Amino acid sequence: MDKMMENAKPPLTLLVAAPRGFCAGVDRAVRIVELAIEHYGAPVYVRHEIVHNRFVVDNLKARGAIFVEHLREVPDGVPVVFSAHGVPKAVPAKAEARGLFYLDATCPLVSKVHRQAERAHGNGRHIIFIGHAGHPEVIGTLGQLPDGAMTLIETVADVARLSPPDPDALTFLTQTTLSVEDTAAVVDALRARFPAIEGPKGEDICYATSNRQAAVKAIAPRVQLMLVIGAPNSSNSLRLAEVAERLGTRAHLIQRAAEIELGWLDGVTTLGLTAGASAPESLVREVTDLLSAHYTLHVEEEVTAEENMIFKLPRGLDVARA
Repeated sequence: MDKMMENAKPPLTLLVAAPRGFCAGVDRAVRIVELAIEHYGAPVYVRHEIVHNRFVVDNLKARGAIFVEHLREVPDGVPVVFSAHGVPKAVPAKAEARGLFYLDATCPLVSKVHRQAERAHGNGRHIIFIGHAGHPEVIGTLGQLPDGAMTLIETVADVARLSPPDPDALTFLTQTTLSVEDTAAVVDALRARFPAIEGPKGEDICYATSNRQAAVKAIAPRVQLMLVIGAPNSSNSLRLAEVAERLGTRAHLIQRAAEIELGWLDGVTTLGLTAGASAPESLVREVTDLLSAHYTLHVEEEVTAEENMIFKLPRGLDVARA
């Protein structure tokens, strides 16, 4: 009987992108919260979501993490962790003024952008920062320098409206989780309008963002629908869905398997699946399990890059890990 039911399931080929899911910066940030709870005991406060993923945040809450948006919500005498997106300089300064013990889980690649901004500012250059207004990473980066030292832009159209104090003393930097193509277009416009503008020696868009976008590009032309596991406030996850759609492939951003509407798959014989950099692999398995319940699933993994990046933990927690 089970065999007859299995045969009754329609076939579905599932192309799973690789790399996908957790990047080294997210893995480090989540581990910092886990180890802080183990080492110092609950509760451990976290300023802003440690990463933009509700499943991850809820799991950490269950273990003793308390998430807040403002430092004033953190009581005296408990550890506080700053999220992977980074924070303005004023935040650790306020923590120190209160005598709070804090752990900085800022992704090292975001911290690199912060250092680049400080160097450029120290060299007397005005910084054009390419990013999405209101995103925590952007707020954190803008907050590394005095007001007015950086100008935020998002699009090519914004370039035409720029009126920098000295067009010959400009540097551009970017948010780490942007669309590779969109950012390249904005950079080209900046270079065309301001030939003397300087940029980072390497791309600010992080390796994980670039790799996940490249993996989607590799499979999107071969599927009728792309599912992207990620939160609606996750910049890198939103970009993955956009990449697929620009290639003419329908895409849905989902947080959990339960959000999948089987009607989306009507007429679909080949489905694509990926996960943003803040989505754990367990959510990928959750989706494949749901699909297996309704389809005779043939799974193929499309590997476009190998990732072996590991970031060191903050001093003290590296000992706690052992």
